[in-house]
Amino acid sequence: MNIENELAALQQLTTDALRDRYAEVFGEQPRSRHKTYLIRKVGWRLQAIAEGDLSQRARRRAEELAVDAEVRTTPPRDKHPMISPTKSVKSTLQSDPRLPSPGTSITRKYKGQTLEVRVLQGGFEYDGERFKTLSAVAKAITGSHCNGFRFFKLGGVK
Repeated sequence: MNIENELAALQQLTTDALRDRYAEVFGEQPRSRHKTYLIRKVGWRLQAIAEGDLSQRARRRAEELAVDAEVRTTPPRDKHPMISPTKSVKSTLQSDPRLPSPGTSITRKYKGQTLEVRVLQGGFEYDGERFKTLSAVAKAITGSHCNGFRFFKLGGVK
């Protein structure tokens, strides 16, 4: 098997053909449809088959390390993260002069409706839901990302 020719041939394949080739060399269907990823994985496997895979000693060492290693390298994102005791939310919200003080309501007419958002100590409340930023509120209303200050016309933003 000539690895260079094989790798060049992989570049010419469609994503579906790469998925088939992946299944052929790994013995299972790939979860990804990302063409570059599939080319790299199949190319790596073809090279390992042609030039030899890891030695038994290297495999044992990898297994030993895997037992000691934590599976997750970063913690999962929390839907409602805890507020850091060292950083006050009030000072964060108060630091932007465009925001009214907590307890105040922001109103805006949008598509024939009058929207009302309450400013809270730790964010904003709209339609019974809490949001961390005004942009998140605007996204929930419009369905697409937009600047919250611009959407609610705060701070002289037109």
